[in-house]
Amino acid sequence: MNTVTLSVASREEVTRRALAAFEGKTQGAHHSFASPDLLWQTFTRKRWDLIQAMTGQGVMSIREAARRVGRDMKAVHGDVQALLAAGVIRKEGRGIVFPFDAVHVDFMLTKAA
Repeated sequence: MNTVTLSVASREEVTRRALAAFEGKTQGAHHSFASPDLLWQTFTRKRWDLIQAMTGQGVMSIREAARRVGRDMKAVHGDVQALLAAGVIRKEGRGIVFPFDAVHVDFMLTKAA
C-alpha cells in the first residue's frame, strides 16, 4: 500500500529523516508541518473530504473531484489551489492527483505548560 504520513515535526526531525534517506534508509512518504495549527490550516474539513475522495483514485479533473464531494466546482478549485501550493496534491496532465492509497496522521498532543 502506498501510504503518506502527515506529521507535525520539528526542523531537526525533518533533517534527521532527510539525512537517513541520503544514507539509503527508507523513510516512506512524509508531509510534515511545523505545528498542528499549520496542519489544520492546510487540511480544513472540506479539504480533508477532498483528499479522502481522491485517495487511491488516480488522476481526475477538478470537475470530477467536485462531483465526488458534492460541492461547487469553483469552491473546490480554491481548495485544490491551496493543496497544490502546500505540495499535498499535484497536477498531472490535465488533471490533479493525490498519489497515495492511504493517509496516516501522526502527531502528539500534550498538556499545556
